[in-house]
Parts: sequence; structure tokens; C-alpha cells
Amino acid sequence: MSLLVSLDAQQVPVFETFVVPRFLSLFWTFALEMLLPCGSAVVANLACRTGYPDSELPKLLPDCRIYGYDASEEAIELARTKAALLRGAHAEYFVVDDAPFPVASASFSHVLCLYPLTEPPRSQELVAEAARLVAPGGQVLFAMPLRGSYQEVADLLREYALKHDVGSVAKALDAYQAARPTIETFSEVFEECGLTEVDVDMRQVTLKFESGREFFEDPITRLMVVPDLEMLLGLEDLARPMDYVREAIDRYWSE
Repeated sequence: MSLLVSLDAQQVPVFETFVVPRFLSLFWTFALEMLLPCGSAVVANLACRTGYPDSELPKLLPDCRIYGYDASEEAIELARTKAALLRGAHAEYFVVDDAPFPVASASFSHVLCLYPLTEPPRSQELVAEAARLVAPGGQVLFAMPLRGSYQEVADLLREYALKHDVGSVAKALDAYQAARPTIETFSEVFEECGLTEVDVDMRQVTLKFESGREFFEDPITRLMVVPDLEMLLGLEDLARPMDYVREAIDRYWSE
């Protein structure tokens, strides 16, 4: 089981074109509110995919050095191409799929991670790796969904489980709810990993879709929401439950 989920060659350009500006940028906006500026910053971008938000960092951390890590060779290739055009910073990117990453402890002034897709048993391991990489007095920034995210989809999956008497789906949904961190449990994870002065804040974002088809065909859903739900639910086959969700969205929204 890899620590990070990897984008394939076909998904990378779709992710860069549609998911980054419409979705991942929201998480960067939230992280940006907490970013502490410093001179000679050295930044680790964990689960960096195509190198976002590295072009934004020089505006806040002039002349910084950026090191991105991701499991997707194709995403890293695009990040390296973009780095050649980067001004006001130096960026390097590395393909990694497991911890510990090939870099010494306490190497970074900032460790950034925007919405990593990680199997639930290993999510705390990623925080622990961030804690290992950050230097004393540095800052770790994670921006990711908390408990209650995608609640409408979870409610429709539970409706499917009740109507069709599928106990495995109902049980998986209970585990899904528990797997999502709250503000309190997320703080505890950071503290258990040795980090201090932990501050967790929450922002609500609404994504609007006109139909079930639009929701399921949107790159945000295909590349972020559904893979996230699949990992948290831990079910091998979600085709029928998700077909029900699609039909239910169209049915309820047409009323």
C-alpha cells in the first residue's frame, strides 16, 4: 500500500486544467491564511502532484527553495516542466511513493500538504513524516476535508444501503464517518506526532452541480471525491451504490 495515491498519464492534464483552479486552489487559499513568512524559506510540498501552489510561494516567500514529492511520475514530469519557468524561487521535484522520504530530518522551514489522498490506516503516517521533515521553529500546513465532508453523497449511499439491505455499505459508512477527523482529533494527531502550537481551523465550501451526470463526470468528482470516498469506505465494488447516487441526485433535484 503506497502512502500517496498516484495520478496516471491521462489524469495529469485533466487534474492540472480543471481540478487545480476550481478545487485544489480553495485548499491553498485556506492554508495561505496561516502561512508564516520567513527569510530563506525551504519548503517541502508533500503530495505535490503537478507542482501546485509552488508558483504562488515566491510572492510570500521570496527566493525560497521548493522541493516537491509525489507518487506520480507523470505529474512530477509536468511539475518539472513548470519549474523551468518559475521566477523568484528554485524548485525540484522527486517521485516517492512511501515514507520516509529520501531527505534528512529537520530540513525544511515549511512543510505543505494540500488534500493528500491517503489510505486511512496511513494518514497519520503522513503527518508524522511532515513532523520529521520540518525544522525546529518551522511550520507544518495541512489543508484537507474534515468530518462531514461530502455528507450529501454519504446520505444517499446510506439510503441505498437501507433500501437494498446491504449491511456492508452501512457498516462502511459508519467507519467512513469515524475515519474523517474532527477539529479536535486532527489536533490530537499533530500533537501525537510531536508538533506544538497546533491550530486547526475549518472553512466550509460548497460545490454546485446541476445533475447527477454533471456531478459524476466532473474531474473534481472523478479525481478527488470518488477516490477519497472509495479509500475511506474500503469497499471493493462501489459501482451499484454510486449508480444509485447518480439516479437519486437526478430524481431529487428534478422535483
